[in-house]
Amino acid sequence: MTARVIIIGAGIGGLSSAIRLARQGCTVTVIEARTGAGGLAAGFELDGFRFDAGPYVLLDRPGLEWAFRQLTIDPATQLSMQRIPDIYQVDDGSQHKVTIYDSFDKTASEFEQRWPGTRERYRQFIDKTSSTYQRLQPMQWKSQPGIMDVLRNGAWRDVPFMLSSLRSVLKSSRLPEAIVEALGIWTHVAGQLAGAAPSPLALVTSVIHHVGACYPFGGIGKIPELLLKAATDAGVEFRFGTRVRRICCRNKTVTGVEIGNETLPADAVISNAGLATYAGLLDDDGRAGLSHRTQRYFRNLPLQSPGVCAYLAVKGTPKPPYLRFRLHKENDGCRLLVTPGVVDPALEKGGWYPARLIAPMAHTHAQSGGEAGQREFLHRVVEHEQWWRESFDDVRVLQTRIPSEWGSQFNLHNNSMNPVMTSKFMLTGRVAHRSPWIRNLYLTGSATHPGQWVSFCAVSGILAADRLLADAKVVR
Repeated sequence: MTARVIIIGAGIGGLSSAIRLARQGCTVTVIEARTGAGGLAAGFELDGFRFDAGPYVLLDRPGLEWAFRQLTIDPATQLSMQRIPDIYQVDDGSQHKVTIYDSFDKTASEFEQRWPGTRERYRQFIDKTSSTYQRLQPMQWKSQPGIMDVLRNGAWRDVPFMLSSLRSVLKSSRLPEAIVEALGIWTHVAGQLAGAAPSPLALVTSVIHHVGACYPFGGIGKIPELLLKAATDAGVEFRFGTRVRRICCRNKTVTGVEIGNETLPADAVISNAGLATYAGLLDDDGRAGLSHRTQRYFRNLPLQSPGVCAYLAVKGTPKPPYLRFRLHKENDGCRLLVTPGVVDPALEKGGWYPARLIAPMAHTHAQSGGEAGQREFLHRVVEHEQWWRESFDDVRVLQTRIPSEWGSQFNLHNNSMNPVMTSKFMLTGRVAHRSPWIRNLYLTGSATHPGQWVSFCAVSGILAADRLLADAKVVR
């Protein structure tokens, strides 16, 4: 009997699961509340310019290529990617601007000129984190890595690293504080402190120097477009503009989903709806399958806000680097200016280019301040902070988004993207791909995988599908 699978959400994880299952003979239907696929990774057109909608700015190429191999998609022929030479710069408002290039030599040479003796310490840091990355990387492709995986890959030696915070790992490098702040900038993008952030964020720079950071021509949104085509070709049915009201269960086992006044039967459900799966989508029988402790755990997980974003048209040829961070030490916040025209000059239209200004906002701050507080923060970032305007001859603000708008327009749970990726959550609290409480319920997306790259969502979708296939004893 062919398994009937319903997937909630056409984000990267949902699309990847759909392709995997359809190619294994399952009958797959994807229900998506929005009118198109991609979720926060989708692209859109605005005033003649193409923008990436969400917060994704870089690609983890090894992870994406692994996912594409599993889906038998050849990115080389279907996705044009450019390796970025001048990747990012961090400015803390002082004289210590730190730039990270694709080239280790160029990066280290600039460090050495400013801080003599730093080149060797930086080389040692990159060599050490690169070795750690090589040992830990295979466990990204496992749904639940076990002790044998740790032993087999030699990752047992990285246990102290995994138990450390990002801050302690960076501090152990003995690099100048300005460089430490630049290497740890990715935790500020998530709106959290380095002392609580997971140590694998320290691996980003070694990946940049050894593998490279890439930009797909046309933007990150080209990835879900490619996945959507592959899913459609595989026979996946899509219902866009349709909201799932409930996941239906009987005896703590999934039976289907409710959409409007219609109930669609299913042998299994994969949810790409994040924490909303447990917090709001389960019917009474499904919620009864969760203990009060489990329900409390999901209610109390710290959440990550998508922050505020301004979509810009900027006049004048964008100057490298691709990403410009402004670090505000007084509140541990940051701003990010994304100028894809640095990588793709073809984006130019009459001397104007698209750009995005992103400012993370703590979820608790966004919720307590309400829409008025969110708009006040956006106004301050866009109108009162001048650093990001300095590189351009002129600027037009085409559109903005605040957390409440992200929530309503992208159907985000509690106006959040996912749980904040803390050290504790990464090690013990990740949402399982196969629900331990509800039979035939599976989950995919960034809450189930230790990272917030587009590639990790794709990997998560494949792992969720493979758990389902293994449970159903489907012959691949």
